[in-house]
Amino acid sequence: MTTSIKLTQFAKGAGCGCKISPAVLANILGSSRVDAPLNANLLVGNSSNDDAAVYNLGNGSALIVTADFFMPIVDDAFTFGQVAAANALSDVYAMGGKPITAIAILGWPIDKLSAEVAALVMDGAKQICNQAGIVISGGHTIDAPEPFFGLSVNGITDLANIKQNNTAKEGDVILLSKPIGVGILATAQKRGVLTSAHQTILIEQLTQLNSFGELLGKENAVHAMTDVTGFGLLGHLVEMSEGSGLTAEINYAAVPKLAAASEYIKQSIIPDATYRNWNAYSDKVNIAPTVDAMEAFMLLPDPQTNGGLLMAVDQNKVDEIVELGRMQGIELYAMGKFLAQQEKVIIVN
Repeated sequence: MTTSIKLTQFAKGAGCGCKISPAVLANILGSSRVDAPLNANLLVGNSSNDDAAVYNLGNGSALIVTADFFMPIVDDAFTFGQVAAANALSDVYAMGGKPITAIAILGWPIDKLSAEVAALVMDGAKQICNQAGIVISGGHTIDAPEPFFGLSVNGITDLANIKQNNTAKEGDVILLSKPIGVGILATAQKRGVLTSAHQTILIEQLTQLNSFGELLGKENAVHAMTDVTGFGLLGHLVEMSEGSGLTAEINYAAVPKLAAASEYIKQSIIPDATYRNWNAYSDKVNIAPTVDAMEAFMLLPDPQTNGGLLMAVDQNKVDEIVELGRMQGIELYAMGKFLAQQEKVIIVN
């Protein structure tokens, strides 16, 4: 069931583009970060920029805890629920885990949008959670000026399978599991110029589960992993590189890009968050003169929602990991490598 209501018209932000900029977030978290966990069982906390917290259960396994919510990135309520759920589940997959339960987080302007439309959002989320093998077991709702929705998700994994974003090694190859450009297509949709064919491409990518991450958690050759969301490919690569004490060198021509995005790039249709992202970390990036700098600016900081898994893989095991992806119907794109730390955090050639 769908409605004619266009949810994106009720919110100023869209998807992971709602995230506070990396620079402002650093200021917010500055005094609350804890260098050493106060609880020895807290294996991953807020001292790093990882996708979720990880708690040692003491039996050889770990609990993964995360929360993610945002304002509508698509107009259809059912699809919005699907996208928000898939995006929230992605944090558990990015840590190498398996989701086990979720609770809903819903903010709804009940004076502007009916309860029936909110129910469609929940139905979409339920469908994706069913696909992931879990149920939405509860939640919390508030009356809010703009609609937002997401999930708090718990997952589990063996201690040995935990993947973090700050454990890449020099020489590792950088792989990505989805092309970038989602933010551009979403902005075109909000402006009413996205074609129906391109809308199909957008929704397919937004609702594709990153469940492949659970398998990657079992692969020792995958040294580090995260998912690409609101800070764009560059932003999450900066986090991975800085956290690992390395520099990332990427081949711009090898970066996977949604072909549909090129039409809207020509019209200079890009999210406001792209500027915000670029301003936050541009001083850490060097773009070679041979690269189309304007296109790179529009794509590399483009905020992704439920974006691909970004991983650092042993250079001698890349073919094996790519083949593992192929067996799961996932194409993995090799687009660069990690180098010893240099002046710039990211080098784009």
